[in-house]
Order: sequence, then structure tokens, then C-alpha cells
Amino acid sequence: MPRVGLFATCLMNLFRPSVGFAAAQLLEDAGCTVEVPMAQTCCGQPGYNSGDFDAARTLAKQVITTFEGFDYVVGPSGSCMATLRHDYPKLFEDDPEWHPRAAALAARSHELLSFLTDVCGVTAVNAAYTGTVTYHDSCSGLRGLGVKAQPRLLLGSVEGLQLTEMPDAEVCCGFGGTFCVKYPEISGRMVDDKLANVAATGADTLLGGDLGCLMNMAGRLRRQGSKLKVFHTAEVLAGMATGSGIGIGDGEH
Repeated sequence: MPRVGLFATCLMNLFRPSVGFAAAQLLEDAGCTVEVPMAQTCCGQPGYNSGDFDAARTLAKQVITTFEGFDYVVGPSGSCMATLRHDYPKLFEDDPEWHPRAAALAARSHELLSFLTDVCGVTAVNAAYTGTVTYHDSCSGLRGLGVKAQPRLLLGSVEGLQLTEMPDAEVCCGFGGTFCVKYPEISGRMVDDKLANVAATGADTLLGGDLGCLMNMAGRLRRQGSKLKVFHTAEVLAGMATGSGIGIGDGEH
């Protein structure tokens, strides 16, 4: 039985803990022993993307040390897990002590849905959801980790769920971490274009694998007065998608 350390992302921890509970349930259902180390911190991605490599290394060392004893590190975020997999080895490429440790952790780190399908061999879940959903491919999950078919495979097993693909599902929603703060006008236009594509599907629910993207789109939807439901895909797969989903009360931008 593989021992999995669940990486609790900052957004999940602060704004949407239900995603963590859903992730833990899915992992346990797949036969994993799941632990959530209390000593974990932010992965350091905001600092890394902004050029503050010293701060990013400090946080990365904490994460590496905390998760070294686990068979796998799994997180419900393509964004954070791409940082662990791809950026940590780069951060320490000239450090003979920390580079091997970063590379070892990177090799054991996975995004949740890709871990379930590609590592654990899960092809179906025992869940039901009544509604028509559409799925947004986040940039980090898709381009950084190759997460594309995995969520669609698992969603196809959910009883009562109908998946309708949106136009340009692979196009950025405009969040992009600090991008939406640095370039708000461009970001706003991008999320409006994305939501127009969502509306074109006629779906009543929007799903995705990264809370940053989902909170960005949910915030825009609520300000537009939309009643569209927004959930992290893990919540639907674990049978925990209730109410209207991610909303203003969950702290989205």
C-alpha cells in the first residue's frame, strides 16, 4: 500500500478545504495510505515566477525535507505539482547537496488525477452527479504535466454526468498567478472570452483541476450574476460536489 503525502496547496488550505478531503478520499479509494504533513509550506512558486529565487529555495527546502519519507507526493493542482516536478531541480542545479534531493522528490511528485490514472491504474470512480459539465484545461496541468485525458476518463465514469467540451478549452483563463495582478485589463478580457466559451456549451457546471483558475472564473461569473456551478474536478469524482460550488464566500478574486 503506497504511502502518499498529500500536498495541501495554499489556495486549497485557505479557501477550499473540501478539495483536500476529496483528494484524500480518492487516494484512499485507490488503495493509498494518505498523510497530510503539518510542516509543509507554500511550494514557492510565486517567488520563483517573480524572480525571488532565494525565497523560493527556502520554501523548496522545507517542502523537500517534509516529504522525503513518502513514496509519493500528490497534490490537486497542476500548478504546484509542476513546480515540484520541473522547477525544484532547476532551483538547485548548482547545489551538490540539494539537487539530488530535489530531483528525487520531483520524480515522486504527481498531480492528483494523473497519479490516480497513470500510477494507480484507476479508470472509474463510484460517484454520481446530475448535470452537464464542461472542463477547463489549466495551463500548468496541460502543458507542464500532460494532464488532458485523465480527468475526462474519470469523469466519463460518473453516473448522470454529461461532459460537453467548450471551444478553446486549452486556452488560458487569464489568471496566470501574478499575471492577473500585473495585467488586469488583459486578464479581464481573457476570462470574459473563456466564460463566453463556457456559456456556449449550455453546461450548468464548470470543472477544472487548478483552484487559481477556478477562483478566477468563479469570481467573474458571480460578478456577472451567473448561477453556473463551479467545482474542482476532485469534488465531483469524490461525490462531494454540493451547493453552488466555488463562490464569493470562498475568497476568489
